[in-house]
Amino acid sequence: MSSKVFIIAEAGVNHNGSIELAKKLIDVASESGADAVKFQTFKAEKLVLKSVQKADYQKQTTDSKESQFDMIKKLELDVDTHKELISYCQTKNIMFLSTPFDHDSIELLNGLGLQIFKIPSGEITNLPYLRHIGKLNKKVILSTGMADIGEIEDALDLLIDAGTKKENITVLHANTMYPTPMEDVNLRAMVTIGNTFDIDYGYSDHTLGIEVPVAAVAMGASVIEKHFTLDKTMEGPDHKASLEPDELKAMVKAIRNIELALGSSIKKPSKSEIPNMQVVRKSIVAKKEIKKGEMFTEENITVKRPGTGMNPMRWDDIIGTLATQNYKEDELI
Repeated sequence: MSSKVFIIAEAGVNHNGSIELAKKLIDVASESGADAVKFQTFKAEKLVLKSVQKADYQKQTTDSKESQFDMIKKLELDVDTHKELISYCQTKNIMFLSTPFDHDSIELLNGLGLQIFKIPSGEITNLPYLRHIGKLNKKVILSTGMADIGEIEDALDLLIDAGTKKENITVLHANTMYPTPMEDVNLRAMVTIGNTFDIDYGYSDHTLGIEVPVAAVAMGASVIEKHFTLDKTMEGPDHKASLEPDELKAMVKAIRNIELALGSSIKKPSKSEIPNMQVVRKSIVAKKEIKKGEMFTEENITVKRPGTGMNPMRWDDIIGTLATQNYKEDELI
């Protein structure tokens, strides 16, 4: 999206269906320094069959007897709520984003003026959905959890053929297990995606903690997405694998520090260390008293701090030449 890492604080469904909770999440995201706060837009009837069971991680964090349909039905946000949250985000100077999970939701978000469309991992094989978003010619962030490189290629082809410019697409490496085991993160695959398709890349993180998204930035991620919550102990499918407010702030701060630390890629003395060169580097000096006309040898010159005299890299140029003046011991040559 720019040279600055675009940080998405993923509120998702951690509002538990409450607009007041959603606003508190927006407050936290804004205070953390994230660029955007993202929710999820869906109609349960259009998203899942009523008979479908929950994922294992969802069963562990919610009522195991409840169906996936009943769980997500309580988490829908209606049109008026979307408008209120968008307006609230404007007052908090943070971008509102939401992931659509069905065609009606795509149209809803497009009608509300969203300029960036986030495609979740579960829709990467949904041809009609991908074509619908591709036709909007907006900026697209594509998550690739559970996908192989061929499926990513197919999805990109669909988006581009439908009308979305390749330069407007960022592909996120992701793993959809909540939380993701460290041995399954495979951050190098993120770079593989970028190199394979010559495309902007980033990372959507579901690990515990903040070190993996920070590492992703060091490896070139231009977008980072991370779930957050007000309290990990709240009831709901995603709270347990989300950051709490202080952790979100720490992640954003760490990413901004890494951005600064990555620098320009040109190797040269930094502004802050230039004064150290005279103090820490060394010069050629007289090891003992040297008379004018005497030859410089390894017995009468040496190398010592400070670095304000002749560069020791000229050692071979000096050896065997004649002194043009008298030198006292430790005097710079």
